[in-house]
Amino acid sequence: MKLHDLRPAEGGGVKARKRVGRGIGSGTGKTSGKGHKGQNARSGGGVRPGFEGGQMPLFRRLPKRGFTNVFKKEYALVNVSVLENFENGAEVTPEILINSGLIKEAKAKDGVRILGDGELTKKLTVKAHHFSKAAAEKIEAAGGKAEVI
Repeated sequence: MKLHDLRPAEGGGVKARKRVGRGIGSGTGKTSGKGHKGQNARSGGGVRPGFEGGQMPLFRRLPKRGFTNVFKKEYALVNVSVLENFENGAEVTPEILINSGLIKEAKAKDGVRILGDGELTKKLTVKAHHFSKAAAEKIEAAGGKAEVI
């Protein structure tokens, strides 16, 4: 299918655009539906989003709280139960996890963190940037290795 093959849904159709300023009989003639004078009748008129006519806007009335830590690390989180998808004896790296679709590359900005939720029965060599204590114990209890990159 190409763009020129697209058609409206059956029985749907395309709504005609409003043609303003085409005579008094059209219903949108003379002032083109903008009324008489005023800020909204002017070219480029109107107010910005959030403007409340000079009243203190809501976003300025609310108290500000907290801060954003610019040095925060963003790890992609993977539970031990997810590693059960791999074959016995496999090596699991962040690249393999991304390619298999188990984590998104955008989430793994600062690496991959393995968490200990779930059970693991397969012997795997897992390479990641961080392991929780429970995750490392479960991987090693199943006969595998938890290697920090």
